[in-house]
Amino acid sequence: MYGDTRVIRILAATLREQAGDIEVEADDLLARAEACPWSGWAAEAMRRRSRERAATLRRTARRHRDAAEALGHHADEVDRLKDLIEAIERRVAGVVAAARDRIADLGRALLADIRDVLPDRADALLDDFVPPPSGHRDWLAVELPGLTA
Repeated sequence: MYGDTRVIRILAATLREQAGDIEVEADDLLARAEACPWSGWAAEAMRRRSRERAATLRRTARRHRDAAEALGHHADEVDRLKDLIEAIERRVAGVVAAARDRIADLGRALLADIRDVLPDRADALLDDFVPPPSGHRDWLAVELPGLTA
């Protein structure tokens, strides 16, 4: 599975920090607009526009937080799949190693003059197994005899 979850989590933290900065900007804009001693029709229009801009800034901050949360969930899922791939790799390696050991035992038995002994068909298939590269997502689709989910 691909993806450096450390980098993904750093990006999520950066988005959260930016969300906080944007909210501070919204608060500052409102505070300055409301504190302005100016009065009249134009002053009210400026304050109304400032409130609209502050609301837009807050929506942007929420979107930053939502994106950060989505990135966090993505990083969790990538980590979960990496762990799953690793577990599948270990299980398959054990099943294949056991099949190869059984085939080697059969070879030793044949050398010891034991007749009519043939390898189990599943063991022969496992012996021919060529695994995907370590950590590759193709591990998620591996199906072998003797490997139970």
